[in-house]
Amino acid sequence: MLKRFLLILCLLFFAAGAASAKGINLFAYSRRVPEDAFYTPYGQAHRLQDFSGDFLIVVFWSKTCIPCIRELDNLDGFVKKTRDNGVKVILLSPEKDWATPEEQQNFLRRYGAYEVEFYVDRDAKLAKAFGIFTSPHAVLIDKNSMEIGRISGAVEWDDDDVVEKIYQIKAQNGR
Repeated sequence: MLKRFLLILCLLFFAAGAASAKGINLFAYSRRVPEDAFYTPYGQAHRLQDFSGDFLIVVFWSKTCIPCIRELDNLDGFVKKTRDNGVKVILLSPEKDWATPEEQQNFLRRYGAYEVEFYVDRDAKLAKAFGIFTSPHAVLIDKNSMEIGRISGAVEWDDDDVVEKIYQIKAQNGR
């Protein structure tokens, strides 16, 4: 009976890991990313093109989104696993979510996102330019600043299957 239980538990564990890598929508053709600016919490402007040379994952999220909050510590683990391999992750939340930059920093730390870079999207301009109206929503951008795919919904980012899948996508889009 115990062996059967352990077998079922193992199957569920591996099935959950495999499912966590699903939901990636890769495009047949890459697209130019919008040129709208987004900002550090202290107001310094950036554009996605500023990150050329890295495989970039932009995670659109909100502090009012429970699945977004649940994946913060997983994103932190993902960043730790991939940071030295040409993968960069940034969080992008609506500016209206935060009264101060310190509030945003404290919130992210409280939920385990110590290593992830975070920015704000003023008036949700970049999200609107991408046509994103739900969160969490991740945009995959190759090293040439071309959008190659998206992931809608929460992801177990630090799961080894997900990390491997992202590396495969990065290698296939290494242009």
